[in-house]
Amino acid sequence: MQAGTPLSYQLEVDDGTICFKNQNTTIGYCRYASNGDIEYIYVQPMYRLMGFGKALVDQARIQTGQKGHPQEPISPMGKRFFAALEQRPS
Repeated sequence: MQAGTPLSYQLEVDDGTICFKNQNTTIGYCRYASNGDIEYIYVQPMYRLMGFGKALVDQARIQTGQKGHPQEPISPMGKRFFAALEQRPS
């Protein structure tokens, strides 16, 4: 695995979808609604805790201009992730 920050990887933004990719695979992706709500977010396990999830959520907020919320159902890991995002300064 190549070490790095989310900024060192290819970012693809489509209408409602954001993906981080490298030359071999998709690292993480996020689906979001027009109101900024996060419909689905996933980061490959070997890339977790490196800032990719936060970068995906931040990019959804940039694209929509709104601070959305996660949509139900939320997994236990997702609940911890979004709780940690709320505690961090923007």
